[in-house]
Amino acid sequence: MANDPATTAILFPGQGSQTSTMAAVAAAQRPDLLAQAREELGVDPFEQIAEGTHYAQPAIYCASLAHFKQAGSPEGALIAGHSLGELAALVAGGALAAEEGLRLAVIRGRLMEEAAEQSPGGMMAVLGGEDSTVRELAAGFELTVANDNAPGQVVLSGASDALSEARKKVRADGLKAIRLPVAGAFHSPLMASAAEKLRAVLDGVEFASPRVPVFSSTAAAPFSEPRDGLAAALTQPVIWQATLKRMRADGARTFLETGPGDVLTGLVRRTLDDVEARSLAEPEVVPAV
Repeated sequence: MANDPATTAILFPGQGSQTSTMAAVAAAQRPDLLAQAREELGVDPFEQIAEGTHYAQPAIYCASLAHFKQAGSPEGALIAGHSLGELAALVAGGALAAEEGLRLAVIRGRLMEEAAEQSPGGMMAVLGGEDSTVRELAAGFELTVANDNAPGQVVLSGASDALSEARKKVRADGLKAIRLPVAGAFHSPLMASAAEKLRAVLDGVEFASPRVPVFSSTAAAPFSEPRDGLAAALTQPVIWQATLKRMRADGARTFLETGPGDVLTGLVRRTLDDVEARSLAEPEVVPAV
C-alpha cells in the first residue's frame, strides 16, 4: 500500500519489542552494525539479549535499523522513537551516524544496567485505570509515572517494595497490574547517575540538523537539542500518548512502525481513532515493555 510521505510518520520501538526473527533480519540487512556490536560487546547481543539491558538495547537498535532497511527505508514527514528508539529515529532522520548511534546504544544500556545495580527497582504496567487514578496511586507510593503509553496503559517505576505494595492496591481496586521483566526503575530519578554519565558522553557526539522533524518521546515535540533530550530520557517519563497526538496535529495520518514487532502499532490504534497504523515487520512479538 502506497503512502504519502507528507502525511506519514515513521516510528521506532524501544526495549522489549524483540521478535524471534529479528536477529536474522539484522544479519541480512545490517551485517555492518552486527559486526560492530559484536566487537564492542565481545559477544553477539542477540544471543545474550535475555542477560540484561547492556545487550538488549544494542540488539534492539541494530534490529530497528535492519527492519527499516528491509522495509525500503520509507520516507515520512515526521519521525519518532519510543525511549531507546530515539537513537534509531535520529539516524533515520539524518541527524546521527548509524555507527555512532550503536556506540551510544551500547553505552546507554551499560549505564542503565549499572544504575539499576546501584539503585534497585523495577517497573509495573497498570492497565485499564483512569489516568488521574493511576497518577494518584503513583504519588501515594512514591512511584514515578514512567510511561504514558496509551489510554488505559500507564507504566510505573520505582523501588521494588513500593511497586509490590502498589500492585496489591491496584488489584484490590479491580485493575490489572503486570510487573515488567526489566532490570531497573527506568525513566525515574533512580537513573540519575546514568543520565549524568550519558550526558557527558553526548557532549562529544556530533549531531546534524535532521532532514525532517524527529520527535523526543519525553517532550512530545521535535528535538531542539538532542544531547539534552537523550540524557533526559533516562529519568523523564515517556509521554508517548502526547507524542502521537502532537504528530497527528502536525499532519501525520499514517503511522508506520519500522522496527521489530508491532508494539507501537497497537499503541497508535489505542490512542488515535482517525489514522492508519501498521507495522512493516513480522507480527509475532514476545511480551514487551
